[in-house]
Amino acid sequence: MDNNEPQRRPGRFNVRLAGSTSITAMALAIGAAYAPAYAQSTPPQETATVVVTGMRAALESALNKKREDNGIVDVIKAEDMGKFPDTNLAESLQRVPGVVIDRDAGEGRSITVRGLGQDFTRVRINGIEGLATTGGTDSSGGANRSRGFDFNVFPSELFNSLTVRKSSSADVDEGSLGATVDLQTTRPFDLKGFNATVMAKGKYNDLSKKTDPRVGFLVSNTNADRTLGFLISGAYSKRQVLEEGFSTVRWDNGPSSGGWCAPQGVTANPSNSTATTCGPAAQGVPRLPASAAATAAYNEASKAENFIPRLPRYGRLTHDQDRLGLTGSFQWRPARGSLLTFDMLYSKLDATRQEDFLEAISFSRTATQGGKPQTSVVEAQFAPNGSLLYGKFNGVDVRAESRFDELSTTFTQPTLTLEQDIGDSLRLLAKVGTAKSKFRNPVQTTTTLDALNVNGYTIDFRQNDRMPSISYPFDPANPGAAMGIVGVPVATSGTQPASVANTTTSEIRIRPQGATNTNDVGQLDLVWEANDRLSFKTGVNYKKYSFDSYEFRRVNQGDTIFAPPAGTSMASLMTTISGFGKGQNLPAGTATSWVIPDLNAIAKAYDIYCNCIKSGPAGGPGDFTLSSITNGNARGNNRSVTEEDKGFYLMGDFNQEVAGIPLRGNFGARYVKTGMSATGYQSAGGGSAVTVDNDYSDVLPSFNVAASLTKDFIVRLAAAKVMTRPQLGNLSPGGTVATTGTLTITSGNPLLKPFRAKTFDTSFEWYHGKNAFIGLGLFQKNISTYIQSLRTNVAFKDTGLPMSLLPSNFNGDEIFQVTAPVNTDGGKLKGFELNFQQPFTFLPDWGRNFGTLINYTHVKSKIEYLVSPTANTTITDDLLNLSPRSWNTTLYYDDGKFSARLSASQRASFVTRVPGQNNNDVEGKNKSTNVDVSISYKINDKLDLTLEGVNLTNEPNDQFVSRARNSVVVNNVTGREFLAGLRYKF
Repeated sequence: MDNNEPQRRPGRFNVRLAGSTSITAMALAIGAAYAPAYAQSTPPQETATVVVTGMRAALESALNKKREDNGIVDVIKAEDMGKFPDTNLAESLQRVPGVVIDRDAGEGRSITVRGLGQDFTRVRINGIEGLATTGGTDSSGGANRSRGFDFNVFPSELFNSLTVRKSSSADVDEGSLGATVDLQTTRPFDLKGFNATVMAKGKYNDLSKKTDPRVGFLVSNTNADRTLGFLISGAYSKRQVLEEGFSTVRWDNGPSSGGWCAPQGVTANPSNSTATTCGPAAQGVPRLPASAAATAAYNEASKAENFIPRLPRYGRLTHDQDRLGLTGSFQWRPARGSLLTFDMLYSKLDATRQEDFLEAISFSRTATQGGKPQTSVVEAQFAPNGSLLYGKFNGVDVRAESRFDELSTTFTQPTLTLEQDIGDSLRLLAKVGTAKSKFRNPVQTTTTLDALNVNGYTIDFRQNDRMPSISYPFDPANPGAAMGIVGVPVATSGTQPASVANTTTSEIRIRPQGATNTNDVGQLDLVWEANDRLSFKTGVNYKKYSFDSYEFRRVNQGDTIFAPPAGTSMASLMTTISGFGKGQNLPAGTATSWVIPDLNAIAKAYDIYCNCIKSGPAGGPGDFTLSSITNGNARGNNRSVTEEDKGFYLMGDFNQEVAGIPLRGNFGARYVKTGMSATGYQSAGGGSAVTVDNDYSDVLPSFNVAASLTKDFIVRLAAAKVMTRPQLGNLSPGGTVATTGTLTITSGNPLLKPFRAKTFDTSFEWYHGKNAFIGLGLFQKNISTYIQSLRTNVAFKDTGLPMSLLPSNFNGDEIFQVTAPVNTDGGKLKGFELNFQQPFTFLPDWGRNFGTLINYTHVKSKIEYLVSPTANTTITDDLLNLSPRSWNTTLYYDDGKFSARLSASQRASFVTRVPGQNNNDVEGKNKSTNVDVSISYKINDKLDLTLEGVNLTNEPNDQFVSRARNSVVVNNVTGREFLAGLRYKF
């Protein structure tokens, strides 16, 4: 029954869990699953109030909600303001069986449900679909321009329940292959009378050595007859975190980027080498003298089966976040059987991030950039699997790179809901709302200091394959040593070049960007209670979703610069970081301090934000003008998508007894038509807008049944057809069109069909005692359509692109080679979940206050991925973001005054890209285990003391490339966090 039901029907017995939700007494006494079958012998009872508080209240309320639902759901409840089991919504959701999370800066950002990533999960807030997006590090996905929901946008204190709907029903709108997640804020009629709560915590991070505030409040009131109520709540937190460690960006093999500089006595590589220099003599980079050792090292490093890191580097990322969230809710019962609810949610996430690296850049660059073909292999050792163990190199370009981002996300969502009884058996529900997420990254600036062609650079993985020992032939912390700004010389005559031949000079990259997502939703439902055992529900809904993304970059697409202005000392453009790697057991000799560019000083000296030409020709090193659509590097992120979804459904809810077994559930179907319009920019004419329309429809039947085989044992069956719309990036018609030579088109594909699947679920649930539960869930998803990128031959007239992009002598019948995402066959995903919840009430004395929650999930899926768009070779591997195994366990204690919780969560390794880049089969993340603790002591009825520890093992973000090598891509830590605070309830 809805918490806010305007008219209570006779014969119902309402019980309130303090700070939680109204449920029926029959649910507590005999379970809602079989209430009708047993209610005939139970006389009507008068309303009573049972007060249950503490951690047990939240667990009991959540378990009752799971038991009562007709579908397969899992619920997390907050017993009071600030009492969510974690400080982050995603980290709370990882306690749910089948749910695993991905982190950014050590904080949960996105979720995967039963092996299906964030693009396959829909999120509703107060019943309205929303999409909150923000920016992350490049290794964590960067700016979110997908359909995935970033849970770190919101303070967890704003919500009182999370529901993960794993099975589908016709009344829940479409869009999910994985799950639908419902986030619910507190409303005034959830509480009684006047309520006020304040909380304040201090959070200390042992890596950044910073202490930050976390505060919140809630105020609500209802009048005596509960016809009017209001509620406001708010939460603010600051988070200052260091993220430190080693990264490589990717790995590549020996022949990549043009191969190594050959020693003397070996056939020259590159071919323009002289007898003594690597490449043109003008660069003056010497080849190694002829020797057997030099030849052997060169030959070993040049093998296609041997791999080296492209950008080996230690780095520090400094994150500074401010998160503010506010809710408001007003409820009014103007008459018996009527309820009007207005909800408002606002959240603002402001952040800055500075990324400082000390890196070798030669291994990822070609001869024209002065890279790998200018680098000589002095010594090299490789493991049998092809991974570099030790290397010593000459002619290495070393760089100190610093990137600074300003980021903000503003999320707003007003929602208006009407619930109206029409007579005794008909009920109307109407809902309208708008969810808007505006992400802005107005400053994304990268500056560099460089030292070219240094000799004696070494990297050694022999002691630790995640944190190598790196040595430099100079002191990287000395501003007067090798590092400095390498500028493009000013031409004294003729044309001013924009770069230096066969050299990578210092750079200033400027890349402001942003994205806006808007969901406008309207829904109307009618519920007809035909009798006590059968009701019908029908409804229509309309959703308009719009996505708009932009990016600017310098017109100078090489991002090169001139030398500093006359009179500017090099030292004035530098600063230093120090104290790197504390507590990380870094290899001996690792640089813990190095010079980095001083962005403020460089910005002032060069006037980099003028959006103008400071000196020299247009497009040259002195041009700081920004462009977007006409810029080949920025054009792809200038795009938009608009979707209009019109849906209709019909569903029946039943509650019957068959052969003496109480059955309840629903059956029905949803019809939805999706109309989509996507706009992108082709390269023709320096950026031509292309808009393509597409539409498709789906009929999505669904069925859920729960059979109460005994009083406490429920078996559930569910089946449905489901769909998820294509990823936003794949829908852009933008790209390039070549109408000379080989006719080619590279673009997105706005004509993609959605992901479609048939799902089957079975759940066995034994509620064997109060707050005790054992469950087994079996699931299978037959994914019939998937999306991959490959190359096909298509007549231009069948691409959906306008004829105006073609020369006048073309008629549209010409066959183009099109590289784009297309629909391909999917595969099967199947698995099982084990769920165990047990209070230790069987123990004597204080032992009975303990309890545990344990769950384990196993998922298996195999998809054939195309390795090459021109070959039939495939890689068979897991779905992206699918961890084959995951588990969560919690041991808790709660005696009503003192409570404590120790939790651990683990997810197995998973792949994030198939095939991998740079001659690798896959890319992914290794296994992770997170351990947290929470303690609360009730000083009196109004005041609680809380202590928490987060990430107690300082788990690294460990990313890899290659199944066989497991080569490190990122291995960063963010430190342990400890919180202490007070909560006061008036």
